[in-house]
Amino acid sequence: MNIQKIASIVLCIAVVSAFSGSYGRMQAADEPVDIIGTWEGSIDVYGSGLRIVFNIAESGAGVFNGTVDSPDQGAKGIPIREIKVRADSLFIDVTAVAGNFAGKYDPRREIFEGLWNQSSMNFPLSLHRSEASSAPVRPQMPQKPYPYRVEDVSYRNESAGITLAGTLTMPDEGTAFPAVVLITGSGQQDRDEEIFGHRPFLVLADHLTRMGIAVLRSDDRGIGGSGGDPALATTEDFAADVNAAIEYLKSRPEIDHDRTGLAGHSEGGLIAPMVAAQRGDVAFMALLAAPGFNGGEILIMQTELIFRETGLRDELMGKILEQKRLEQDIFREEKDVDKAVKTMIRESVAFWTEYKPEELQELERIGYTYGAIEQRARIYSTPWFRFFLAYEPVPALMKVKCPVLAVGGEKDLQVPAKENLAAIEKALTAGVCGNFKVVELPGLNHLFQTCERGSIDEYGKITETFAPEALDIVGAWILEVTGQRSRQDAPVERR
Repeated sequence: MNIQKIASIVLCIAVVSAFSGSYGRMQAADEPVDIIGTWEGSIDVYGSGLRIVFNIAESGAGVFNGTVDSPDQGAKGIPIREIKVRADSLFIDVTAVAGNFAGKYDPRREIFEGLWNQSSMNFPLSLHRSEASSAPVRPQMPQKPYPYRVEDVSYRNESAGITLAGTLTMPDEGTAFPAVVLITGSGQQDRDEEIFGHRPFLVLADHLTRMGIAVLRSDDRGIGGSGGDPALATTEDFAADVNAAIEYLKSRPEIDHDRTGLAGHSEGGLIAPMVAAQRGDVAFMALLAAPGFNGGEILIMQTELIFRETGLRDELMGKILEQKRLEQDIFREEKDVDKAVKTMIRESVAFWTEYKPEELQELERIGYTYGAIEQRARIYSTPWFRFFLAYEPVPALMKVKCPVLAVGGEKDLQVPAKENLAAIEKALTAGVCGNFKVVELPGLNHLFQTCERGSIDEYGKITETFAPEALDIVGAWILEVTGQRSRQDAPVERR
């Protein structure tokens, strides 16, 4: 699952476009600190540092504006809503990510010492003057001119009354290309599935198109060029958008309509079987880090693995998981959303009193705080989350008839590969699919990057976007099941 949907302790870059910069007037004070320039610090997220950079300028006498960068996530230019200075105190409001910084200046060390607060969670943050941070290195990023056709396209989901926008890439010469629709993970994603400065779908589409496969990748509802309001949408609604993408490809004479398939990453791996189970014209399906369990079970697995990375003790881990199961059960059993929210907050607050003082200190260290209870309740109450919590992927998997490739990274902490691949394989074996392949790739994380631990804080720091061996497996398998010969005489270039 996309971390921006499930955890909110890091800068959420998906909502930046909804806000415009505004300005704060400096408060009257004696000898305020000169704040103009670039200030940088690092917060501790799950035991690793995540850099935050404030770029502050003066637009008039005592009036400041600026932006925030998160270099390790590839986020740049997030607008600051308000900047206040009073003598040695600094307050910065970044409404776009529901975050703010408050601190005081230490002249001896020439730093602002304070707290970064985001979504009711506090992280110590010390800011020092810095040069502007450079963009992260992404050596696999495809460079123009591309050796294939690139076309911006749009198509309608008539049932929802919305227009979706995407990019179709096709080989330069020929027709009747096999084609694949790429399906993004959870959270509102653009067509490149951009996250932490990486564009995995751009890299995957480039790789497949060079091999002779046409690729359609699209912006999710309400993102980029796509219309629609995702606030009330569920995974089923996103499946309807994928149906519209398939119908669009059927209108293209360059595409072989009998060799058109799906490739879904994370939540996209839930959506692909939903679509394929309902249609007889999906030629193949590649599941990339796809869930084999309902969302509630996925979140329990995910929470345990991610928090275990922080060194949390087993006893305390057990309490956290018990609290999360309690919260999930409330939303499963109570159909009235407002009642479910009130009940969850009441029961979770009561549960919180059972933590010992030393346990509360440990929870504060990892960013699991009392203040996040209401935020979790709000997330749980959304149509998307309620559907995700209960949806069982096995029935759809058992109905899929087309060839299936299921791939997972051994070090995936968000959708653990061992358990989920086994569940997918079991469902396919019990169902009607007679041609499937299940592969666990050693040393890869949820984004299919070569990694050390698989932790979320590594994503933006790793220069690799998509491990070449994973790209090769997906591409070679599609060529195999579609009977297509690669258009490359030489092996795919490893960038």
